[in-house]
Amino acid sequence: MLHSEPETQIGHWRGYVQRHRAISAGDAEELEDHLREQIADLEQAGLSGGEAFLVAVRRMGDLDQVSREFAREHSERLWKQLVLTSGPDEQTDAHARRELAIVLGLAVASALAIKVPPLVGLGWTDDSAGFYARNLSLFVLPFLAAFFAWKRQLSWSDSLRLLVPPFALGAVVANAYPFTENGATEVLTAIHLPIALWLAAGLAYVSGDVGSHRRRMDFIRFTGEWVVYYALLALGGGVLVGLTTAGFATLEVNLSTVVPEWVLPCGALGAVIIAGWLVEAKQSVVENIAPVLTRVFTPLTTLMLLALLVAIPAAGGLVEVDRTLLILVDLILVLVLGLLLYALSARDPHAPPDTFDRLQLLLVVSALAVDALMLYAMFGRVAEFGVSPNKAAALGLNLVLLVNLAWAARLSIGFLRRRLPFTRLERWQTTYLPVYGIWAAVVVLTFPLAFGFA
Repeated sequence: MLHSEPETQIGHWRGYVQRHRAISAGDAEELEDHLREQIADLEQAGLSGGEAFLVAVRRMGDLDQVSREFAREHSERLWKQLVLTSGPDEQTDAHARRELAIVLGLAVASALAIKVPPLVGLGWTDDSAGFYARNLSLFVLPFLAAFFAWKRQLSWSDSLRLLVPPFALGAVVANAYPFTENGATEVLTAIHLPIALWLAAGLAYVSGDVGSHRRRMDFIRFTGEWVVYYALLALGGGVLVGLTTAGFATLEVNLSTVVPEWVLPCGALGAVIIAGWLVEAKQSVVENIAPVLTRVFTPLTTLMLLALLVAIPAAGGLVEVDRTLLILVDLILVLVLGLLLYALSARDPHAPPDTFDRLQLLLVVSALAVDALMLYAMFGRVAEFGVSPNKAAALGLNLVLLVNLAWAARLSIGFLRRRLPFTRLERWQTTYLPVYGIWAAVVVLTFPLAFGFA
């Protein structure tokens, strides 16, 4: 029987393992059993409880190394964990069944929400494309926010206070503003409203505790893992739809109407809820995949940015850069931001700087240089051709990214030189996160008014 001192120390150790989340909960329990065996053996050899704990932890080695050993020994568990249930206990658990029923209900409700407009005469036509583009996020994100609110056990009053104002305002703007059909401000609203409402749904995810940097980082982590799960669901669903369509074609049954009008839109919206639930229920699986993706794509994206730094000036005057290239580069910069955010959220804040941290700094500096080039090109286009909604939105986005990347580069240098703790870099990103939502809201609310809904 262990004394109270090592029990307290084991409790702290277990909390660190659970916060680190490099391994699954079951593996953490197995590690703890191994730790306790080591402590018991050392105590029998004459060490005190505290001494036995320190020696046992030291013998177990670095947590990341232990995690890699578990991954090698139990790699077959990765795919088993992707199923809806983990075993007989979970299948019979009333709460698990209730949660699954709620998730499926919200997914079905979201899938059917997009079929409500046709009931009032707004079927999918070229004339109604703008309506669906503006309202797409309103068909699904309120249901995702409702899942967050239920999962976090928010009261009805808190849920209404946090979620109704942003979603109601988004619905009013999307449907009351007299947009010019296929106009620039309508397109900008369709692009930026989902960003603003995604962060609004994050209010429920963090239980309204918007001042907590830890909860903000949790939401960043959730977003990265959600992207991975949604991509997996989309790939699997695409293959399934393709095989089903081909199978029915051999039977001379035409699904050309059913697939685009029902399967694709309903499946795409329902998968948003399912992916969110999977992140919540099966986090330990994706956490073994997503950090690997950041380490694969970080060097590739860095090489792409360095190539652009050479190719763009060599192509001629920056003012004459094609608008399509400017848009593509902005998308690349957003990808860089995503890689940076998720890499930070998956990193052990107590680990010393390593080679990957230096590679990330190179990525940030390269993105900063490309962003500066794009700003120069955009200011030149504005000076020559005047201001338009698209140019103003692009300029604002690049300035927002410029500030973030510049300060992130400064903090990264300080961390690599061991003058600043990693938490400063992490906290900067969580502090800056609302800026993206504010900018998206500015575009949605003010750009149509400023540019006459053109």
